[in-house]
Amino acid sequence: MYSIKRHIEPVILKRAKNNKAILLTGPRQVGKSTLFKYLFNNVNQVTFDDDLLLSQAENDIGLFLLNNPCPLMIDEVQKCPGIFNKIKIILDKTDQYSNFYLTGSQKMDLIENSSESLAGRVSVVELEGLSLREIYDIDYTHHFVPTADYLSSREQHQKKYTGDIWQTIHRGSYPELYANPAKEWIDFYQSYVKTYLERDVNRLIKAKNHLTFVRFMTAIAARTGQILNYANISSELSVSEVTIREWVSILEKSGIIYLLKPYTSSVLNRTIKKPKLYFRDTGLCSYLTRWLTPETLKNGAMAGAMFETFVINEILKSYANEGLDYDFDVFYYNGKDKKGKNIHTEGEIDLIIQENGILYPIEIKMSTSPKVSMAAEFDVLDGIPDKKRGTGVIICLIDRKLYLRENLIALPLEYI
Repeated sequence: MYSIKRHIEPVILKRAKNNKAILLTGPRQVGKSTLFKYLFNNVNQVTFDDDLLLSQAENDIGLFLLNNPCPLMIDEVQKCPGIFNKIKIILDKTDQYSNFYLTGSQKMDLIENSSESLAGRVSVVELEGLSLREIYDIDYTHHFVPTADYLSSREQHQKKYTGDIWQTIHRGSYPELYANPAKEWIDFYQSYVKTYLERDVNRLIKAKNHLTFVRFMTAIAARTGQILNYANISSELSVSEVTIREWVSILEKSGIIYLLKPYTSSVLNRTIKKPKLYFRDTGLCSYLTRWLTPETLKNGAMAGAMFETFVINEILKSYANEGLDYDFDVFYYNGKDKKGKNIHTEGEIDLIIQENGILYPIEIKMSTSPKVSMAAEFDVLDGIPDKKRGTGVIICLIDRKLYLRENLIALPLEYI
C-alpha cells in the first residue's frame, strides 16, 4: 500500500526519463522499493533479498538478465556487485533511457561500484526517512537556507506542526510507522534491529559475538550530536581503534549514521578537525539508548542532543528531497579561533550552510526563550577570505519567527 507522497518523486521521474539507469540509495525500510514500484509499476521487478534470484545472478549474470529483460527494477542490487559490469555492457549497446531501476542500502559502496562501471550512465538519488514536510503533507521542496527569499517562500507554504514534537522525534521517520499509525513503536524497532541491523550490519561488522555488536550500537547511539572520538569508544568496548573506525564506516555506508564534517579555513587554525556524529533516525536512536517513551526522552539527559539530531536530519532531508548532494554544503565549527583583538574563545556553531559564497551559521536550541548570546560564536566566521557571513539563525521551540537583531533570527521548526 502506498499512501504517503514522497517529495523526491518528481526528481526521480525526471532523471529516469533522461538517464539510461537510475540508482536509488538509502537505509533499509525508508521506502525505496515501495516508491519505485509505485512510480514504475509497468517494469519487471526482482529483489536480491530473494536468495534464489541472488544465487541465479551470481552464478550466471548473463542468463539472469536474459530471463529478466529491461526495463528492469532490481532491489538491493549491492548484494550482487558483479552485475554492474554486465549492466554497463547492456547500456553501452543502447541509446534508450530508462533501462534499469536499481535500489540499494549500502550507499557508499553502491556509488563506488556504479561510478567505476556505470559512470555517465546512471543517475544516483538518495532517499531518507520521512521529513516533517512529508508527514504533514506540506507541498514545499526547496532546501533550507535562511535567505530572505527562502523565508518568504516558506511562509507561503506553512502549516503548524500539531501535537507534541517529541512524539514525532521519538517515533522516528520510517514510513511504516506513519502508514500504519497503530504499529507499536517497540515492536517496529525491535524487529528492525533483529531483522536488518543484526543480519545486514553485523554481518559486515563481523563482531565476535552478539553482545559486542549490541554494545557497539548502543555506544554509537549514545554519542549522537557529539564530536566523534574513536579512542573513547575503543576504550569503552575494549575493541581496537582500527576496528572501531571500520565499524563506524560501515554504519555510515548503511545510512544508520551521518558524519558532519568540520568547517575549515586558513584563518581558522584552531579548529577541531574531527567529524560530528548524528544518528539518521531519532526513533532508532531512542530505542537503542532505551528512552522508551516520548515523555522520558523529552525530560532525559539526551533531550538536547536528540533535538539537535532531529533538526540536522530535517535540514539534510530538505536537500536530499530536492535531489541535491549536501556533503559540500553543510559543516559544523568547534574551536578556539580569534574573535577580536587578541581574544580567543572556545565555542561551537552547530551547523554552517555554505551557498553562493555565503556562510549561514545556525544554532539549535531546545529552548522557548532564544537569546542573542546563543549566537555568540557566529562572529568567528567574519573575515574568512572570499566568504561573507549571511543571516544567522537559532532554531528552537518558539511558535513564530523572531528577529533578535537585524542579521539574527530565531525560527520555529515550521521554517525548516
